[in-house]
Amino acid sequence: MDSEQRSNSGKEITCTAAVAWGPGEPFSIQQIRVKPPQKMEVRIKIHFTSICHTDLSAWKGQNESQRVYPRIFGHEASGIVESVGEGVEDMKEGDHVLTIFNGECGECVYCKSKTSNLCEKFRVNPFQSVMRNDGKTRFYTLDGKPIYHFLNTSTFSEYTVVDSACVVKIDPKAPLNKMTLLSCCLSTGFGAVISTANVQQGSTISVFGLGAVGLAVIQGAKTRGASKIIGVDINDDKRIKGEIMGMTEFINPNNLKEPVHEGWGLTIILGIHPTPRMLPLHPMELFDGRTITGSVFGGCKGKTQIPFFVDDCMKPEGVPLDEFITHELSFNDIDQAFELLIQGKSLRCLLHL
Repeated sequence: MDSEQRSNSGKEITCTAAVAWGPGEPFSIQQIRVKPPQKMEVRIKIHFTSICHTDLSAWKGQNESQRVYPRIFGHEASGIVESVGEGVEDMKEGDHVLTIFNGECGECVYCKSKTSNLCEKFRVNPFQSVMRNDGKTRFYTLDGKPIYHFLNTSTFSEYTVVDSACVVKIDPKAPLNKMTLLSCCLSTGFGAVISTANVQQGSTISVFGLGAVGLAVIQGAKTRGASKIIGVDINDDKRIKGEIMGMTEFINPNNLKEPVHEGWGLTIILGIHPTPRMLPLHPMELFDGRTITGSVFGGCKGKTQIPFFVDDCMKPEGVPLDEFITHELSFNDIDQAFELLIQGKSLRCLLHL
């Protein structure tokens, strides 16, 4: 941490952020004020952030009930701790960290459960737009108007303030740019295979949607020894990337027949559903042994498990993180990065701050 960061510890910071002022509107790259961290909070200098479909759907305002503006989106990021608030003991200034949208306090009944990765207080919540300590924001316009938070993280800013439960300290030797992906897509997809589905050697799996999370599922299934990995996507251009990751067969959903086997078939739903549309499911489809379940963050307990995942990714035989990063841009080009995702041309576009 440089001397300028140390001099700002405990003080308000002025920095650049990409602020959303309305659904689908171009981001405003502007100077904002960032308050110092309060009790059990951490202020982070963001070094890299990337764009997920959850950011895209939230920016579009697809779920009207979740709309609140002005707001700083972004949740997949890596950076360095600039300062910590009262009571934070598991990290300090200068530590390398990842943000996590699904926090882990370590104390509640959910965190202590071996069957859930939710947290009573800091679980993912797209409706939460202020800090839990005092119901206020830590972001303000230069003239003092509040700017709201997103998914416990708000990483489209040079500096952000998050609850310590939503920050993971990682090995400082790990490359921050690549490790950014473990903040969301890699942990979600890989974790769903290992923790939620517990895929066994010789299994057959189908992956619907070959974006970054879907490809992470394929990587996880390959690692667990699945014998048949079927990729399903409306975009035929996704076939090549899927094969690189370990997919053995590609199917357009229009040609799909019965996707889940009776007796033992398991369907896992990943991601935040952006609209109020319901799932068209008849109870008798589950009568003969099929199961459907949801998975938040791939069933991963972020603060507990991600450091080990980072260590695994640093090994020569680890997940090929480079394959997921298709574009790298300056933070000021965030609108271009969103357009690449909209057009289906990028898996993960890494923004440099």
